[in-house]
Amino acid sequence: MSRPTKGPRLYLQPASRSKAGVLDPAVWVIRDGGRKYRTGCGPDEMSAAEDALRRYLVEKHDPAAAAKIQSDDPLIADILAFYLDQRAEEQARPAEVRNRVARLLGWWKTKRCSEVRPSTCRDYAIERGNGAARRELEDLRAALRLAWKERILPNPIPVTLPPPGAARERWLTRSEVARLLWAAWRLREKQKRGRGHNGGPALETERYTARHVARFILIGLYTGTRAGAVCAAAIRPTVGHAYVDVERGLFYRRANGVRETKKRTPPVGLDSRLLAHLRRWEAKGLSKSFVVEWNGKPVERVHKAFRAVRDAAGLGPDVTPHILRHTAATWGMQNGAEPYALAGMLGMSLEILLEVYGHHHPTHNRAAAAAVAMRPKRERRTETDRNDGTEQERSLPKAQ
Repeated sequence: MSRPTKGPRLYLQPASRSKAGVLDPAVWVIRDGGRKYRTGCGPDEMSAAEDALRRYLVEKHDPAAAAKIQSDDPLIADILAFYLDQRAEEQARPAEVRNRVARLLGWWKTKRCSEVRPSTCRDYAIERGNGAARRELEDLRAALRLAWKERILPNPIPVTLPPPGAARERWLTRSEVARLLWAAWRLREKQKRGRGHNGGPALETERYTARHVARFILIGLYTGTRAGAVCAAAIRPTVGHAYVDVERGLFYRRANGVRETKKRTPPVGLDSRLLAHLRRWEAKGLSKSFVVEWNGKPVERVHKAFRAVRDAAGLGPDVTPHILRHTAATWGMQNGAEPYALAGMLGMSLEILLEVYGHHHPTHNRAAAAAVAMRPKRERRTETDRNDGTEQERSLPKAQ
């Protein structure tokens, strides 16, 4: 008589090392008789492994019900693929969206939508780091929300995001900006010596390689515009591009036909000094078609050249192109700009401006501080006070 089997059950298969020396990490498996099925869940993913066991039991005993469960609980990979197909090209930077989705797929792999829980989101954030994970999980949230709206998912699935990073306090002083501009204007190409020169130090040529970065710095600083919009700006109306109207002194930061996103890009009026620079650049042929050009072509990304300028100026890695926008907001508040007007120029909400930059404003909490320091008004002395309490106050009725 054969011994009855224990039936399908979970077993934590310990880590082992192959003959080639490759470590196979511990994983929950489903044992069913003499067979084993890997769940892909690690030791700390017990609840996910239990979900896998429940699906296995349903698939084994009720294939029709299993098909229904899978239709209501599709693979995350399928949801992300649908999201890319429907939404990627509508984003400002489709390539970056695709890269983030690829990183999501590398971790979630064969997981299903029911496995998107606070615990799995936290595990993802631990592995990827809070900063990167937050942006990537925002894409996962958008994909799941789209699938629910399109009736692919029967119910919305929440995604737990890691906390946002602390607001940046770093901004540039005027002397640091001067150092950046000087470095951008003076930086020259360096060429390595050939073998015959014994690998000596590189020689500077007469070719200046970063003067376009100086133009980028001035525009980004004095308009508070994000790097991508500055690099894409044409010198006259151009299909698919932001542009600068040098006649009227306006910078239209959003191209015609481009949908407005959360990162608003309203038109901004140009300061007379910056406008004079723009007109001079156009007259000298430095900006033939686009505001920031390199060898007569628009600069798609300025980050590499900006790093070279930053290093030449002796500034640290915390100085990035985005710091120009941060500096514009800080200088505006320090110089007493009207917050509502400054928020409109920067394309951010008044609430965010006051929350992040409000402490730089010269009137920040000044009225409250004055109220704290103010000497209280002296109360009116009564007749009792004047007579040391020997007589009744005149305001009181006399005793009969």
